[in-house]
Amino acid sequence: MTSKVLVTGGAGFIGSHCCKALAAAGHAPVVFDDLSRGHADAVRWGPLVEGDLRDRDLVETALKEHRIDAVIHFAALAYVGESVAEPTRYYDVNLGGMTALLGAMQAVGLDKIVFSSSCATYGTPETLPISEDTPQNPINPYGRSKLICEWMLEDAAAATDLRFAALRYFNASGADPSGEIGERHDPETHLIPLVLRAASGQGPAVKVFGTDYPTPDGTCIRDYIHVDDLARAHLLALDHLQGGGDSLKLNLGTGRGASIREVIASVERVTGRRVPFEDAPRRPGDPAELVADPTRAREALGFSARYRELDEIVSHAAPWFGL
Repeated sequence: MTSKVLVTGGAGFIGSHCCKALAAAGHAPVVFDDLSRGHADAVRWGPLVEGDLRDRDLVETALKEHRIDAVIHFAALAYVGESVAEPTRYYDVNLGGMTALLGAMQAVGLDKIVFSSSCATYGTPETLPISEDTPQNPINPYGRSKLICEWMLEDAAAATDLRFAALRYFNASGADPSGEIGERHDPETHLIPLVLRAASGQGPAVKVFGTDYPTPDGTCIRDYIHVDDLARAHLLALDHLQGGGDSLKLNLGTGRGASIREVIASVERVTGRRVPFEDAPRRPGDPAELVADPTRAREALGFSARYRELDEIVSHAAPWFGL
């Protein structure tokens, strides 16, 4: 089914990859982005509506003028550390954006939305791997804002005909395998780009925060999922909703973890460059290990990650750093 899809935050890292996947599947993406952190040159597969998502009138106008059939909602502030320093701003932007978007959707009778949630809603889990039944106890304002957005979707769905898919993804990584688009954040906080910057000489030595965790090499373990796989999962969730499927809350990960030292070793293997790094004390609030149980996404959507090898993920990201 071909649809016109409003992609909020579609000029960002994951949003732009999703737009490319939508277009390849025959859909017509329309990007809504304020370009505060996204890039206009990443909007290549449909028109751009530039504006603040909290402006409900503007959102409603975009939905009407472009005759939108469904929404994929990425737009948000998404830095954990920044959320701790500026919690009010995070609640204003992330919750305000969701409030305006849901209000505009209801006003025009739009009833399908795929939401970019996060494993940050789980906080520090007591058991691994993390399933959708793991208690959600976020430990920072960013994670709390994502969880509240999930609650907002649930409440709206209970009161109206809205159906939603909340996709809780783990560590987005990699880049478009064809090299058209990649990962550009300012500031950059994601590990793989930071390690690639260090390897290329574009950035400082990588700081390894904590070497005494209860993991095989003492460093934190995370589940790195390729951005191309994330984009594909959003399309599958959209197809599910458009086919009349019920609302969903799903983890998106590979089910395999990699430590900080393993990421550094992978970058050295792939690029042939030495990665300068220095050990540093633990950061408060960093769980030792976060790995998804991907079972439910496979059962509900037929989704499983295609790019499961860390070296392959790194090889797609490396060219964006001249490597």
